[in-house]
Amino acid sequence: MQAITYQKYGFTEVLTTSQLAQPTPKDDEILVKIFATTVTPVDVAFLKGKPYIARLFTGLFKPKNKVLGTELSGEIVAIGKSVTKYKLGDCVFASPADGNGAHAEYICLPEDGAQALMADDWTYEQAAAICNGALTALPFLRDAGNIKAGDKVLIIGASGSIGTVAVQLAKHFGAKVTAVCSGKNVELVESLGTDEVIDYKQQDFTQNQVKYDIIFDTIGNSNFHKCRNSLTHKGRYLSTTIDFSNLLFMLFGNMWGGKQAVFAATGLRKAAEQIVDLALIKKLVSNGKLKIIIDRAYSFEQIADAYVHVDKGHKVGNVVISINQ
Repeated sequence: MQAITYQKYGFTEVLTTSQLAQPTPKDDEILVKIFATTVTPVDVAFLKGKPYIARLFTGLFKPKNKVLGTELSGEIVAIGKSVTKYKLGDCVFASPADGNGAHAEYICLPEDGAQALMADDWTYEQAAAICNGALTALPFLRDAGNIKAGDKVLIIGASGSIGTVAVQLAKHFGAKVTAVCSGKNVELVESLGTDEVIDYKQQDFTQNQVKYDIIFDTIGNSNFHKCRNSLTHKGRYLSTTIDFSNLLFMLFGNMWGGKQAVFAATGLRKAAEQIVDLALIKKLVSNGKLKIIIDRAYSFEQIADAYVHVDKGHKVGNVVISINQ
């Protein structure tokens, strides 16, 4: 099978189209023929090995996993003899257990892994783009942020893959949402139901004297120190990235109560927890309560171009890769 591999850290120059043996499912695994995947900021970080703290998970000096790709959709083409939950021909969307492996034509997944059946009216591209944003935004807001109805929530990076989902989930939980994005994306973000939009090029939210119960930085453009004066007394600052400043506040700044910097280790969550979340996400998408935004679609052969686009930091929603189509 074809797969996009890398043997050392770098950027698109280290990506190679390789021929690998098609995997064979173990007794408790399913073999999925992948029809769509995505390129996310996580993939870019793993490819570069930066920030260096990421190498604690990806390998200190060279990558442990040679195939990137954090989410996928496809069709089950083989099953292990112990599998009862799925059957041949089932179409699934999934997040691989180790956060890698989806940039290939086939992948084996455990039967009890973080995957679910696609809805009949979904496209493969739409299904592939669900997992990363939703399985990140949901535990951050619900678990780390303890979001509740009436909370004032500010979302930084509201037009990205995580941000577009975060805006909608925050509204689902009954919060009053302020979204931060660039002016060219205001109309899109407004269509997601946000109560207010701030164009970061025109206004600095830290200077508007408004206090928020939750500030969720979905792109790592800020830190707790910059945002603390914009938090209520018991406010929570959430960030998908850990810089040194945030890490210090997460470790020591919460000892005295009050304002908190909180991180949700979404990559370490158990598959059983993710399966429950996928059921909720599937329901919201199927009922029209959650829109999955796709910025661009690339062919498998154009995946390097997709990495370049994502790395620029200006994508809107998700960047999708079509495979085997």
